[in-house]
Amino acid sequence: MSLKSQNKINPNFSMSSMTDIVFLLLIFFMITSTLVTTNALKIELPTSSADALKQQIVSISITQDLRYFINNEPVEQIFLESTVREYFNSYENPTLVLRAEKTVPIEYAVDVLDLAYRNNYKIVLATQTN
Repeated sequence: MSLKSQNKINPNFSMSSMTDIVFLLLIFFMITSTLVTTNALKIELPTSSADALKQQIVSISITQDLRYFINNEPVEQIFLESTVREYFNSYENPTLVLRAEKTVPIEYAVDVLDLAYRNNYKIVLATQTN
């Protein structure tokens, strides 16, 4: 007894649904690409032959035995402010970097912060990452 299968699979694959999806994607990307605008201006900048600007950063270090260093040069605490002023004499917006060891009492760091505040210097406290 021979039984015939009721469900026959058609071997022909219809590409119409696939072309519809591709067409819709094409339209979507064409519309969205026209909505994206760049905010850049094409500007040709002038060239300069000037030397590099002088460094406007001075590092003040305080060691655990309370010695002061300005850019790795030793300086007495009483001459600290005048020496920093000499460094920043011609700068418009100078910046101080305070590097104090962990064991230094906070009063000594506050003295340097006051120095920066009195002279309108920007100050950054250097820390070490964990």
